Amino acid sequence: MNITVEREKTLLVDGPASVTLVSGKVEVFGSTLKSMGKVVIRDGKRMPFTVLETATFTVSLGENACVEEVYRSTIPPSWNKAYEELLTVQSKPVTALVLGAVDSGKTSFCTYLANKLLDKGRKIAILDGDLGQSDIGPPCTVAYAFVSKPITDLFNLEADNAFFVGVTSPGKAVENVVKGLTLLKDEIFQGNPDFVIVNTDGWVEGEDAVKYKLQLIEKIKPDMIFCIQQEDRLAPLLSMLKNFNILAVDSPLTIKQRSREKRRSLRELGYIKYLKNARVKSIPLSWVKIENGEYAGLDRNLDAKLEKEICGLIGIKPLHIAELKDKICVVVDGERWVDPEKLKKAEEFTGKKIAITVRGTEEGLLTALCNHEKKFLGIGILREIDYRKRIMKIYTPVSSGISTVIIGKVRLDKNFKEIPQSPVEEKK
Repeated sequence: MNITVEREKTLLVDGPASVTLVSGKVEVFGSTLKSMGKVVIRDGKRMPFTVLETATFTVSLGENACVEEVYRSTIPPSWNKAYEELLTVQSKPVTALVLGAVDSGKTSFCTYLANKLLDKGRKIAILDGDLGQSDIGPPCTVAYAFVSKPITDLFNLEADNAFFVGVTSPGKAVENVVKGLTLLKDEIFQGNPDFVIVNTDGWVEGEDAVKYKLQLIEKIKPDMIFCIQQEDRLAPLLSMLKNFNILAVDSPLTIKQRSREKRRSLRELGYIKYLKNARVKSIPLSWVKIENGEYAGLDRNLDAKLEKEICGLIGIKPLHIAELKDKICVVVDGERWVDPEKLKKAEEFTGKKIAITVRGTEEGLLTALCNHEKKFLGIGILREIDYRKRIMKIYTPVSSGISTVIIGKVRLDKNFKEIPQSPVEEKK
């Protein structure tokens, strides 16, 4: 359908939809839209088309999509003030970190800043630290990209590199998230950017969240922190940031609030994007190093004497057994049952916790594949571990260069939909 919108109004479009500018002058998050330029809006996303000169659009709406005209721009005036303030920072590169609760407009604000800075001819990188709603990298990763042209959706950027954490919530992997973001920031600096914009996740409330954000800020060392205000949800955190350059910005009044189900469906679009053209690849266990979870250590064997003693204590011959720094991982057939009392004696003997994993429970686990330099190559889905042939089968578009396989905690079905964790998995 065709829609004409007068100057100084905004066309709000909720996806899934596509919008083509037929005539007029329009801005999207600070970027001027080209005539006949087409913008695709994902399901669960809302995009504002700010009309600078009366414009005509061709709009195609998907299921449950909608459009609405509102007066004036929906971009808060404080966003432009934040951009102007950012230009005054003298250091190079300038690192700006964005804080805000869930659905406060952090990603939109980062997009706006990037577009405005690009218009000034600056070299921009965006570091995406939101595991659960990652736009630049696959879900369960933190990632970055250099921005070379105006953007309307960070999802359309191709990641220059990513760091796989393996969960969708930072609360389950604080140290790993901070480590990943710090490593990627250092890598970005090697590309000599003018500005680095760090987007963060929406976990800001509660003592653990505050400690996490403080730890992240201490490592990232931003030159400026932008806080997107929504009531007083950031107050406890801000009270701890006395020694940083902080600027409050407003959350758009028209921001779209998403349900947990909608956020999950957005992640599923990410899985689909990064598993395009995937196929099942058989990888010999002896060729790779395996990290994370109960499957770490598959690439190496336990000392034969110790393995014999443990097998004698637990009363069964497992499919695989490996010693890690903090535990011993034992893989058994589904029909095998380990006596808790025997297991306790084995743990007393070894001085380590013994983690029992049943063969077949690995199916569907999200994995990351890296090269010998630990550079991220892509994601995959673990289909099977064949302990007899000593191979693992992974559904992935990555075809070569695999040296490390990192196994995450998220499980996907054949349609790339997340499978809820069992109570046992939640405790791991």
